[in-house]
Amino acid sequence: MLVHQILKSKGDDGVITVTPETTITEVSQILAERRIGGVVVSKDGMSADGILSERDIVRSLALRGAACLNEAAEQMMTRNPITCSRDESSDDVLERMTTGRFRHVPVVEGGQLVGIVTIGDVVKARLQELAMERNALEGMIMGH
Repeated sequence: MLVHQILKSKGDDGVITVTPETTITEVSQILAERRIGGVVVSKDGMSADGILSERDIVRSLALRGAACLNEAAEQMMTRNPITCSRDESSDDVLERMTTGRFRHVPVVEGGQLVGIVTIGDVVKARLQELAMERNALEGMIMGH
């Protein structure tokens, strides 16, 4: 399955972005309200300047305490995140996620943010592919 197919199946919720100045407290509220695990940090809402996940926040809290909640997203974000394009395969993206040990990949085309795929999105797509393959094989075995 290709990334653009995954994005299409997700619907048109858009990508949740925050500005570099957004506080970690505000980011945490957005993550909780939206029930998502990460946000793209973007100075203009169109670029992927960084990415900030729940894991980043938890690690910082453990190491530095609650004071980090008043910091700006740009202080904690991963700069220049690994991205993908709409034409890449979900298997390639999943391999990158697994190797890099991250769960969110911004989708960028022509320097502009067009979506985001998560490890959950990729696993769901893969399970759908496996189900279709299984049904096709069962149909062949049964002579349908």
